[in-house]
Amino acid sequence: TPPYRLDEVPALPGWPAPRITDWLTFAASRERYAPGTEFHVARIEMIANTGTYLDTPAHRWAGRDDLTAVSLDRLADLPGVVVRVPAGIRAVDRLMLAPYEVSGRAVLLHTGWDAHFGTERYGAPEAPYLTGDAAQALVEAGAALVGIDSINIDDMSPTAAGVRPAHSALLAAGLPIVEHLTGLDALPPSGFRFTAAPPMVAGMGTFPVRAFAVVNP
Repeated sequence: TPPYRLDEVPALPGWPAPRITDWLTFAASRERYAPGTEFHVARIEMIANTGTYLDTPAHRWAGRDDLTAVSLDRLADLPGVVVRVPAGIRAVDRLMLAPYEVSGRAVLLHTGWDAHFGTERYGAPEAPYLTGDAAQALVEAGAALVGIDSINIDDMSPTAAGVRPAHSALLAAGLPIVEHLTGLDALPPSGFRFTAAPPMVAGMGTFPVRAFAVVNP
């Protein structure tokens, strides 16, 4: 993802944006240290679903693996594949995934919706999503992780009535989800390694990540 300030990242509709302040300024620190020595310490208050973030099974299912329990082989240095979604397609279905080899891979859905990142349109109900049947197909095929460059991997339109079949299927099977990705157009269809590792915080099911890919030489 490109650089951004967390306090400038759009939150989910109706959710609070993060607040970043100083806990210790350079000026205030001078009285604590020797002359010429100073430090800055920041403080952040935010909900876990901020920016580009990872969902673990504990986000959807009580008692399941949280940030401390999901192993790094599900989050770091994964072989990746990009699924190019044609413009104007909202629902990424099972048939669209059929041509791709996804076993053991980070499957990244490139819808192009990240063009609206940082605008009100980003949270619009017509945002692209993964169908529940397609999510089940990824589970059956042995995908390791699934990411999308949209506001949510599930349908956020009013007709969805709050049902979240993609989250339910993927997280029940232990597949982490990365939402709010950007820049997938810069990746090749395959031949890269993907990482989206959060800090280990017990009791939390989601957290921002610095998602990145390393393209094989």
